[in-house]
Amino acid sequence: MLADPHAARLLALHLTQLKLPAAQRSAYNRRPDAHNPHTPNQGAAMSGLELFAAAIGVIAVWLTVKQNPWCWPIGLAMVVIYIWIFFDVKLYSDMLLQVIYAGLQVYGWLQWTRHGNGLPIKRVTVLPGRSVVNGLAVGAVISVALGAGMAHFTDAVQPWLDAALTGFSLVAQVWMAQKRVQCWPLWILLDVIFVGLFVYKELYLTAALYALFTLLAVQGWREWRNDLVLAR
Repeated sequence: MLADPHAARLLALHLTQLKLPAAQRSAYNRRPDAHNPHTPNQGAAMSGLELFAAAIGVIAVWLTVKQNPWCWPIGLAMVVIYIWIFFDVKLYSDMLLQVIYAGLQVYGWLQWTRHGNGLPIKRVTVLPGRSVVNGLAVGAVISVALGAGMAHFTDAVQPWLDAALTGFSLVAQVWMAQKRVQCWPLWILLDVIFVGLFVYKELYLTAALYALFTLLAVQGWREWRNDLVLAR
């Protein structure tokens, strides 16, 4: 949800080590290749940092469900951690994507704390149907452009699915920043796909994390819809 698919995949690489026999895990940690460019101490530090980022990501989502504006600075802290992680492992395109997410965290904070119509906080609203279609169209364009680039210039295993998840995650993030109730059903759909993808890849711990995100999204949808009813 607030953790983007690229960050989740990096976390998954480290979580995968937990499934390896001790000898293989030790050999993995000693091998400074493209998948593990760290020394053993660095790898342990990065794994701990990623787990911390995932933990505060869950906190940020929970605060979002509760419409607490502190979800945005906490989410920004998570994104900044991933900017450093991706820079450290030389994944510069993913690092730049995190910079976009950082901008969206700031945008969300400003949207949620900006006073208007005499209200102390921004109210939950419904996005008009035409705007929903336009937003999904933008997500589709981003997905196609990103997928084409990944298919031609990277060795991504599933470039089109990866691109689609990223493109529509950006749309959902913008809707969340604008407090549009439609962000939650979109997040639910995306998170369910993430769960299936990670189960397929046997990354069960990461799948469990996204299953938790799915449950939080369902709760967010229920609570924000109730807020809409009370606001009428």
